[in-house]
Amino acid sequence: MRRVQSTPVTAPARLADIAAQAGVSEATVSRVLNGKPGVAATTRQSVLAALDVLGYERPVRLRQRSAGLVGLITPELDNPIFPALTQVIQQALTRQDYTPILATQTPGGATEDQLTEMLVDRGVSGIIFVSGLHADTSADMRRYEQLRAQGMPFVLVDGYSPKVRAPFISPDDRAAMRLAVTHLVALGHTRIGLALGPRRFVPVIRKIEGFVQVVREQLGLAPEVIETELIQHSLYSLEGGQAAASALLDRGCTAVVCASDMMALGAIRAARQRGFEVPDDISVVGFDDSPLIAFTDPPLTTVRKPVPAMGQAAVRTLLEEVRSASAAPGAARADAGTYGEFVFMPELVVRGSTASGPGVGARP
Repeated sequence: MRRVQSTPVTAPARLADIAAQAGVSEATVSRVLNGKPGVAATTRQSVLAALDVLGYERPVRLRQRSAGLVGLITPELDNPIFPALTQVIQQALTRQDYTPILATQTPGGATEDQLTEMLVDRGVSGIIFVSGLHADTSADMRRYEQLRAQGMPFVLVDGYSPKVRAPFISPDDRAAMRLAVTHLVALGHTRIGLALGPRRFVPVIRKIEGFVQVVREQLGLAPEVIETELIQHSLYSLEGGQAAASALLDRGCTAVVCASDMMALGAIRAARQRGFEVPDDISVVGFDDSPLIAFTDPPLTTVRKPVPAMGQAAVRTLLEEVRSASAAPGAARADAGTYGEFVFMPELVVRGSTASGPGVGARP
């Protein structure tokens, strides 16, 4: 393998690039690179960040040792919201001088328990679980108590269980449904369907609760009618959204709220296969606001998951757990930390996939 020799960052042209990226003078960049005093800590950090962004190696004297390893266990990365959340978490860990280790579950690959064991064996300081077994009401939650008994700090994202003593980070799924349905009702839709994943998952249960409540309040439908006619379970995929939306369209729905953006793209496909136009005939709302979803055809109206806030909160909470565990070693360590659920408010982003219900005008 041929080794590529890196060009020193002290060349004048490179100093100019770094200075422009950091928003400081070349003289300031030079002082930072040469370890000279008289530069504010925030300015010094901006220069070092500029080095990272531009792809230059930091001088040896400026490299910081990692404060430790942190494991991040995620589902498969086919759904673009998971890479987006992963990036936020990894960046937040890096800013705190921790080194993230990404462990991704894949079909037929290592299980969550196997990945957890691997991370523990590698001496991680803590673990962040994203949409893991903690979100599955049929899973055995004792695995997390066993992990805590080992003294391993961890945080759980997307999914809550009162059986687990740990910090949870969640979006407000009930509020998300209220935002989506209220928007569609204001546009004149009276037959609104909900397409979402298997019922055993906590986010699904919460979305159903929010959906039933708001549809009952705003459209006066009985809960049993909503449950049997307006809710369709499927898989969290484009094909799953297509199948669920097809069933809802058969029941006369003029609008479909989907539990993920991928499902929403499937719903748009289902509508078009029937000769419907989106949004002229059928309105579709997604969930997540995944990267690039604003550039679909049509641009997707969606409920934006507060990914930056959730990712940063997960890191901040985990590091608090790590510090608590370090301050309470041994047997007391298992009970250190703060437990509870931190819930973050989503936001409705209106784009081109929703419009007035067929034959009606939007309400004022």
